[in-house]
Amino acid sequence: MSERPTDPIRPAATILLLRDAQADASPFEVLMVKRHHQIDFAAGALVFPGGKSHAGDHDPAWSDHATGWESVGEDGAALRIAAIREAYEEAGVLLARDAAGETYVGEAAIDVRAAVAEDRVAFLDVVRDLGLKLDLAALTIFARWITPPLMAKRFDTWFYVAHAPLAQLAICDGHEAVDAEWIAPGEALALAASGARKLIFPTRMNLQLLAESASPIAAIETALARPLVTVEPWVDGPSLRIQPDAGYGAVAEPLSAL
Repeated sequence: MSERPTDPIRPAATILLLRDAQADASPFEVLMVKRHHQIDFAAGALVFPGGKSHAGDHDPAWSDHATGWESVGEDGAALRIAAIREAYEEAGVLLARDAAGETYVGEAAIDVRAAVAEDRVAFLDVVRDLGLKLDLAALTIFARWITPPLMAKRFDTWFYVAHAPLAQLAICDGHEAVDAEWIAPGEALALAASGARKLIFPTRMNLQLLAESASPIAAIETALARPLVTVEPWVDGPSLRIQPDAGYGAVAEPLSAL
């Protein structure tokens, strides 16, 4: 693989939505979606809901339709809005609060989600019409990864972790995502190791990091306490390596596996 130094780096956001396990076999589950096989990035892979930041995520009008501005730091509000929007588009989960400050428990209409995903309806208009405010403080920074130059498409991706609103059902959009499932991090890793699931490198690394926690609360508290080290993989002979102080340990991913 050769490096592509002129490739633009696109800002992106993804979200690890967590809930307590519904069975005794695992401590907690994370929401993952299966990418459509015709999508040009991570086709067929099991991923966390997420995607590129859009112009609408930067609309100044969001200041009246989101709460938790005090929690926004270097990542910026637009990336948190992008993460919430992607979870809404791909899985129908909306991290928002109503006029009384209560967690939103309504359902997301599939046709409205499709209209937002296809840029026929602004996400801001959907939130405004529902009388809601996005809950920016519900998101905790989990990791930040920048795609190495050797890849055809490059992203500066912020990973967030959050409790999932249990009253909302996760239903895939059928467009970018063809399946949605709640799965224990360890189970997802085992399925990938057996060949039953496909995981791209950053997803697998963050699942391994997530699996070190015993509960959703522990995962969020650990993320809050962990220093953020931006992961910028580099080529070292036949392997791709990441910084050893990023929290993932000593990692050498064979280039042939990418």
